[in-house]
Amino acid sequence: MMFYEKEDNLVVGKNTTDLKRKETLKAIETLSLLDDNLMTLVFDRNTEAAELLLNVILQRDDLKVLEVVAQREYKNLLPDGRSLTIDIYAVDREGKVYDIEVQRASAGADVHRARLHSSMIDTKMLKTGQEFKEIHDSYVIFITASDVIGAGYSLYHVNRMIEETGTYFGDGSHIIYVNGSYKDDNDPVGKLMHDFRCLNSDDMFYQVLAKQVKYFKETEGGLEIMCQVFEDLAEKRVLDEKVNLIKNLMETMKWTAEQAMEAMKISETDKKLLASRL
Repeated sequence: MMFYEKEDNLVVGKNTTDLKRKETLKAIETLSLLDDNLMTLVFDRNTEAAELLLNVILQRDDLKVLEVVAQREYKNLLPDGRSLTIDIYAVDREGKVYDIEVQRASAGADVHRARLHSSMIDTKMLKTGQEFKEIHDSYVIFITASDVIGAGYSLYHVNRMIEETGTYFGDGSHIIYVNGSYKDDNDPVGKLMHDFRCLNSDDMFYQVLAKQVKYFKETEGGLEIMCQVFEDLAEKRVLDEKVNLIKNLMETMKWTAEQAMEAMKISETDKKLLASRL
């Protein structure tokens, strides 16, 4: 789309699509694996990358991932219950389930959120007729940009204990916080967190991750995917703003959703889309 503006008695032509594209490409340059948009693309369906990540964090070398999916949704069956979309969902060959979350803001890694994630994952593990003891171990792993626990460690393991005996409860529920600011190039976790902070794939230690970061940030095909992600996010933000405005009008004016959308002059096509989000 072309538009023109008058500037110092000259007519200047600008292509808004090209401008937006340049802005998007600049934004992509600033992304690291600590950003959800890049991290989920790198790990989605990538069992090799997931195995590397989990083996380093769990300090193992034998873990094999059978399935890994980005942005998996967990629906809450209660009418007003809060649902979850987890960043990375993985299952290993022993049936253990892993929820890997990346959080730049410390508030996003609140301990109560970890509790909710753990409980939601557990509800999906057993089918009718299965014994409780058949439930698999679950791991909720928060990779945070800063040291949210604040004790200076690279990893923080949270497991239930019996206070009177000082022994582990052993229910198979695990929560791990990974300190994204941890620096030690001689330590596997330090190398991993270094790679998560890197903006340039050439500076990364682990080639499994570097290869994918390079693809999405430096190749034509990868950049097309990234640009589409940014466009989709922009559209989602616009829709979310409209949904919030409709809800506000319904509450303050005591209108129906239809009346609110009529007042906002929303098209019939968009009405159906917005109604599904209310």
